[in-house]
Amino acid sequence: MADTLSPALAISADPPRNMTRIAVASVIGTTVEWYDLFLFATASALVFNKVFFPSFDPLVGTLLAFGTFASAYLARIVGAALFGHFGDRLGRKSMLLFSLVLMGVATFAIGLLPDYRAIGVWAPVLLLSLRVVQGLALGGEWGGAVLMAVEHAPGHQRGLYGSWVQIGVPAGTLLANLVFLAINALLPSEDMLAWGWRIPFLASILLVVVGAYIRLNVTETPTFNRIKRSSEQAKVPFLDLMRRSWKTVLLGGVATMSTGSSFNLIVAFGLSYGTQNLGFTRNLMLTIVLLSCAACLVLLPLFGWLSDRVGRRPVIIGGIVAEAVVAFPLFWLMDTRTFAGALLGYLLMMAAFAANYGPIATFLAELFGTRVRYSGLSIAYMLAGVLGSAATPFVTTWLLATTGQGSSVAWYMIGTAILSAGALLLLVETVRRDLAEAA
Repeated sequence: MADTLSPALAISADPPRNMTRIAVASVIGTTVEWYDLFLFATASALVFNKVFFPSFDPLVGTLLAFGTFASAYLARIVGAALFGHFGDRLGRKSMLLFSLVLMGVATFAIGLLPDYRAIGVWAPVLLLSLRVVQGLALGGEWGGAVLMAVEHAPGHQRGLYGSWVQIGVPAGTLLANLVFLAINALLPSEDMLAWGWRIPFLASILLVVVGAYIRLNVTETPTFNRIKRSSEQAKVPFLDLMRRSWKTVLLGGVATMSTGSSFNLIVAFGLSYGTQNLGFTRNLMLTIVLLSCAACLVLLPLFGWLSDRVGRRPVIIGGIVAEAVVAFPLFWLMDTRTFAGALLGYLLMMAAFAANYGPIATFLAELFGTRVRYSGLSIAYMLAGVLGSAATPFVTTWLLATTGQGSSVAWYMIGTAILSAGALLLLVETVRRDLAEAA
């Protein structure tokens, strides 16, 4: 009977039965993925320059560690296209499970890698290879998690439920830094560098098991089921996407770029700047990251909810402008070399990031039709990662070494904010769009 209904009625005939369960499944899965990703980022700032690149100057070692960190963002584009193809052809749920397991295996393997002293150059080569696998997995996971939430959600709450997926970023970062904070507190530096850093990577396999179990118990989205029942899937989603919507993909990626720049400014560059240039202890900087991520957990759904009421673009543009405004104060406050000053700077930037990042997942999903939505959403977001997140640690470290002033990095943040704001203004408002009819 459902096959004979119009698209809109077919969707309304099969409404989401348990949005709480779907939201929890999305949050836990993305938390695991981002825990693995930012575990690597934290280790790059604090450990990997000594364990895998010890024969280089400290600055060069840090740049090489961040370069390995950035390599995953290029792999994420490939992963987005690959998982997007099968996600649009076969369904969202199966790709979510596969990407989660792939990420978990790669992260666990990093925890088993011999260091540079044991196998020489093969250590960083293997590290880079596993980092690429992580990137491939994340390239497919995030988009699928967003669609599981957004395509199930009632039309008037898509911003709210899409923002729940975004919680995985600060939650994963919080977990990654909490584990490192605990290990730093319990182990001397020698043991930390010798074997302690491996514990968070090996422990991630437990989170993967929990995330996979929860995701096995959620259903496929009603919008994809309608496309599948009527055999309307795109034969080659990527080609369809590029033929019809390449400008939207490009603009969506640039519009999202500043989220990666601002967040990585805090979790990657901020850690190394605080410990290496300002004299903060690793534990103190990790504590600041933890507290700001905890605040972000509350702010993300708040801004997602707000976008359901006033529109996606007003909330996102407000966050982008705030990121630019806060860029210089962040470094002025850190340069006070006080815990209170650094924490305030982090909280200000994290609030701006939350306004930008909370609604962006739903906004990107609503830009594309159902037949190519997994591919379009994923590629646009991963393109933003290459433009913003991947470049940020490398560029900011270079700027600091060249100028000797942390505030010089603020100009980089302002530049990415201007580009993102310009691209966003060229895209349409999507809050009233009917996903059921966007085939």
